[in-house]
Amino acid sequence: MTQIRTLLSLSLCLLTSIASAQDADKTQAAKDQAEKLPTIASKVEKLQKIDGYMPLYWQASTGKLFMEIGRFNQEMLYQVSLPAGLGSNPVGLDRGQLGDSSVVTFERIGPKVLMTQPNYSYRAISSSEPERRAVKESFAQSVLWGFKVEAEEADRVLVDATSFFMRDAHRVVDRLRQAKQGRYRLDDSRSALYLPRTKGFPQNTEIETTLTFTTDEDPGRYIRQTTPTPTAVTLREHHSFVQLPDLKYTPRKLDPRAPSFGVLFYDYASPINEPVEKRWIQRHRLEKKDPHAAISEPIKPIVYYVDNGAPEPIRTALIEGASWWNQAFEAAGFRNAFQVKVLPADADPMDVRYNMINWVHRATRGWSYGGGIADPRTGLPGFGEIVTTVVQRTWSGARPADGYGIAIQEAVQTLVVQRLMELAADTQATSAVRANASAGLRRIRSLAAASATAHAAGTREDITRFLMRPAEPFKKTDPLATPAGEPIGSKGSK
Repeated sequence: MTQIRTLLSLSLCLLTSIASAQDADKTQAAKDQAEKLPTIASKVEKLQKIDGYMPLYWQASTGKLFMEIGRFNQEMLYQVSLPAGLGSNPVGLDRGQLGDSSVVTFERIGPKVLMTQPNYSYRAISSSEPERRAVKESFAQSVLWGFKVEAEEADRVLVDATSFFMRDAHRVVDRLRQAKQGRYRLDDSRSALYLPRTKGFPQNTEIETTLTFTTDEDPGRYIRQTTPTPTAVTLREHHSFVQLPDLKYTPRKLDPRAPSFGVLFYDYASPINEPVEKRWIQRHRLEKKDPHAAISEPIKPIVYYVDNGAPEPIRTALIEGASWWNQAFEAAGFRNAFQVKVLPADADPMDVRYNMINWVHRATRGWSYGGGIADPRTGLPGFGEIVTTVVQRTWSGARPADGYGIAIQEAVQTLVVQRLMELAADTQATSAVRANASAGLRRIRSLAAASATAHAAGTREDITRFLMRPAEPFKKTDPLATPAGEPIGSKGSK
């Protein structure tokens, strides 16, 4: 009888164990089913596809924009810009203004995709992988964004990129605050994707957003001049993902005898008897069809497009003036290498495949300036080179012989000093920008010491006082009001 009871107990225990195991299996199966991601095809079945380098999917019912990522661990260029600006010269948020350029890669880690910016300021130009890895791991990288995987299919994933594109990537809020125009914030309820300029191409994908910035405080006077309702400033910001060129391009060292913009970086694979600091010039990639000919057509010409919004006769003047560069290229051995055309009516000026000469309107008189998108690995302009060039060209030139020329030169020199002081004291600027601006001021002080003029002596004293009190807030001077009448040199002036 005891044996029967024991057998019954064992049988009951075994049945209970089997039932528990079956329940656990069912629970795990249900959990696995719940965690399994849908396919991309099923997720985007009813969405509008914008095909291109990085495929996009628009969900009109929710206002969401999904992005398909399949180019993992491949470097590409990420560019931010401002296609629709404020129209205020003192604030500087101009139409067509370029923002940050970054080389980025995408990496999937479980349910996340990280968009990472490698650190090209510190490199090891070497065939040794351990040597390159040692430098890479010695300096920080920047993870610019983390995306949640919403669907997957083969080696591709789908992410909800709405919040990534709908942020203030151009840092308009910071710019308005720095310009003393008020404390604005991004209002999501008055912001949306701008679909007419959201496009896909084989080598690049373009996304544009309409962003509205609001404030409860009194807006600054420049905002009041250019915005219909100053408490609500609506601009447009643009994002570009661009395929980078191959690495067959041969960089060229920057020669200080020919001032130009370039890229500054540190090469820790440099021989022990060479400096680690390297400077490469920024230049177009131009190759002859016939490398042996003295003058040859290029394999691919440099083409610049003049904004079709520029009025006549200014548009024609811009084309003729920019075309003069072709003479310099021909002297260098290239025929028809530099071409200037009007932007076609169906082309998008924010498409980074076009080299643009933009026409920008402002509420007051301003100045023209240059900028460009380049491969940051081989030729992105560095701020240090810009400061060096500006200082060299404004403070190292000969003193004019006439009084008018002297007045113009000193006014430009004063403007340079004031702007460098603003940058050196700007707590929102990076440490590299502040350091380069301070170095520029010291260079000007050294150059001014060689002059016996009262202007040079006063400049030296101003710079010395500023550098002795770096923590003291620097008060920006408002620009002078636009004078009445025609500009000097125009047909209407005398």
